[in-house]
Order: sequence, then C-alpha cells, then structure tokens
Amino acid sequence: MTNTLLDAFAASVARNGDRVALIEGDGTRVSFTELAARVERLAQAWAAQGMRAGDRILIALPIGADLYAALAAIWTVGAIAVLPEPAMGLAGLRNALRTTGDNGLCASGGYLALKLLLPALWMQPLYTPSARGSRPISHIANPSDLALISFTSGTTGAPKAIPRSHAFLTAQQNAVSPLLKSDAPEVDLVAFPVFVLINLAEGRTSLLPNWKMGKLDRVTPEALATWIAGQGATRLLLPPALCETLAKSVMPSSVHTLFTGGGPVFPDLIAALKTRAPQVRIVSVYGSTEAEPIAEIDSSHISPADIAAMAAGKGLLAGLPVAAAKLRIEADEILVSGAHVNRGYLDSTRNAETKLHDGDTVWHRTGDAGYLDDLGRLWLLGRLGGAVQTTTGLRYPFSVETAARMWPGVQGAALFAIGGKAVLALEGDAAKIADWAARAAAFGITHVRHIPRLPKDRRHRSKVDIAALRKLLKG
Repeated sequence: MTNTLLDAFAASVARNGDRVALIEGDGTRVSFTELAARVERLAQAWAAQGMRAGDRILIALPIGADLYAALAAIWTVGAIAVLPEPAMGLAGLRNALRTTGDNGLCASGGYLALKLLLPALWMQPLYTPSARGSRPISHIANPSDLALISFTSGTTGAPKAIPRSHAFLTAQQNAVSPLLKSDAPEVDLVAFPVFVLINLAEGRTSLLPNWKMGKLDRVTPEALATWIAGQGATRLLLPPALCETLAKSVMPSSVHTLFTGGGPVFPDLIAALKTRAPQVRIVSVYGSTEAEPIAEIDSSHISPADIAAMAAGKGLLAGLPVAAAKLRIEADEILVSGAHVNRGYLDSTRNAETKLHDGDTVWHRTGDAGYLDDLGRLWLLGRLGGAVQTTTGLRYPFSVETAARMWPGVQGAALFAIGGKAVLALEGDAAKIADWAARAAAFGITHVRHIPRLPKDRRHRSKVDIAALRKLLKG
C-alpha cells in the first residue's frame, strides 16, 4: 500500500518500465524508467546544491517532462513545490513570492530571466533541469508533510494559496481514480496538470499539450485535431473552451472518451460534440481548485426530460456527487467536504471566507449556488453572488444562461446586473436579437444586449469574465 504519490510513482515505474509515461509537446516520448532516472538525477544534484527538506521552491517551467521530474525530485528531497497561477503571468509569480516566501527558483529557458526581474529571487539559489549530481539521496516523506502550494484563480478576489500535503494529494488521487479507471492501455491528452500526476502514479500514458496553457484562444480546430490524431490519443481531458474548438473539426477516430471540466459544460456544447462524434463518451466533471472533483455525469445519462428542464430555467445538471465527496446545500450554496477537499489556506486569516467547521469536519463553501434533485443529482445555478433581480423574481445566472444557449443563433450567454438592472448579454447571430428579446421576456429580463465576443477567464477560457463584460458594456 502506498502512502504518497512518490511511493505510487515508484511502484508504477517498477510495473511499467519502458512503457511511455509522457509524450511531450514536440512529440518526444519519455518512458517511466527514463523519467525516474531524471528524477533521481535532479534530486541528487539539487540536494548537493543545498536544497533541503522544508524549502519552498518556486517552479517556473514549461509543461513537459522536466516539470513532472522537477516536482518528483523536489518531493524526493523533502522540499515543497510552489506552483503559481500561470494565467496571471508575472503578477502571479510576484503573488506567489509574497505569499510563500520561497527558498529557491526552479526554472529553465526564458523563465531564467525571472532571477533578474524579481528582486525577491536575487539572493535565492537557482535549480535547473540540466543539473547533474551523483550523491545518493534518501528522504522518506511523511504523508502529513507539505508537498505542494498552488493558488486559486483570483477571479473573485485575491488569489489564495492552497497548501497540499502528501496525504492530500493521495486523497485526490483516490477521488479521481474511479473517473479515470480503464482496463485498456490509454493515451490521455491532459490539459490539467494534476491528472498527469495521477496518471504517472497509476501507469497511464499522458500526452501533454503542444500549446501554451495561457493561450487557449489561439488553438485552432485543425491544430488540435492533428495533435490528437498524430499521437494516437484515446481519451481527452480538456476544458470546455478546447472542447468548443474541437467541435469545429473532425474528431480523431482514436478517441473514445472525452472528460471536460474547469468551467460550465452546457448542453449545447455536448450536442455539438455529439453531432461531430456520436460514438465518443462525454463526461462532465464539476469541481473547484479547493475540491476537485465534486460531481460528474456521463452525457448518456442526461435524458430528454433533463434537457427540457434546463431549457425551462432549472439550471445546469452536474450529476451525482463523486464517492469521495459529501455535499450539502445551505441557503442555496453548495458545500462540500472530504479527504480531497482543502481544509484551509496558507494564510489562515482567509479561512473564514470559505470554511465552516462542524466538529472535525471542515466544509468548503464553493460560492456556487445549486440544489439536489430527487435522484440526488446536483444542479448548478451559477455564482451565489451573481443572482439578479428580474421582473419575475430573483434569478441565478445558469437558470437563464443554460436555457439561452439553446436558443437559435446563440453561441454564448451571460446574465448579470448593471445599475440594478438585469442584463442578458448574448454572443451569436445579431439578426436573431428580436427573437432573443422575446424569449428573455419569459424569464423576466427586459434588457438584452448582443456582444460580438464574450470575454473569458484567464485560466481555462471557459467562464465569462463578468467584471470585464460589465466594463465593456458600460463603455
């Protein structure tokens, strides 16, 4: 029985040896044995440089084998990896340094310039993936030891630092494993780094993105489909924005399953994907940075009655809670607890914002509104603070947006308030706006605006950036 992801990775290397662990963005294939050797080399070299257990190491590496080798090497030494939010760019790095007080920088390529750009790093050691060492090193990680510090996206306030122990990462693996379990030798295109860690621990091949994670809007349908087909990916783990991109191309025949999350997965997107590839299984996963996953649903389990309910304003169906998660609803807000749910932030003064204590149980307040139906399935209504007053009463965003995306000509929707008035912004065929206005009136909305392109969040380009939209429409 393994206690940490490192233990699980070691066992995976022993089982899989020369099987491919990672396919990098340039097509380079790295076996489990080769990756393990790289981890050992880096751990030895960095320990010789002075890296010690408990050190906090800021990671600035592109998505690739070096990133995952660096994570494992840092844990082998007993140090803590600090992963800033990549979508925030330099601001995210500065925030990570202020928040965590790092003891070193792990970087390569263009990221080496950070040593000069950020004064907080001037006196800190630099650890590079090209380092070499030969001194044997052995550190046995305690499951309670801190392994990783990551950050929330900051879309609803200042980014919060989330400490993750080795035990937490193992609990997250246990929560995700039932979703990814397969008896076949899969090749997973993975756009979410945490799932790569789980695949490495469980012996599956991960195909890494060949695009910049902060530039999802620049990925073309042809380039995405070509990358998938050329590398023989059998399953895809993509945010909705890339699913929208893929829906404009031909689904490669090698793909049999698509997992999507990181933003709302609306029924019109599923319909578009099914039109292109009716044979592909589509699974929508709901979660948050502090608790992933929370709920999931296979599109084949969404009935015509469910579609009709979503079209009538009942919200967005997210499915049954995963086995590892406990859910409850308080004042319309979704609360979740479980071993894979973050219990508190690095700055404990931030805990009061989202944490509720019930004896030894810590409930995370997601900030999302929703409800459970008679079948125990979770329905999402959007952000709790996003409710707007309409002529027919208070409405949460997803109750309207989910329905609106099924109207003729609509490609995107956002419900929000400007000056106390409920406004529905719609992306799509402007010639349909009279029809949209008539349909919106049934939801108590009298202000409908067409917008050429809805602004999206920086992390996954899958959620509407309401602050940017409000500023755009006011201008």
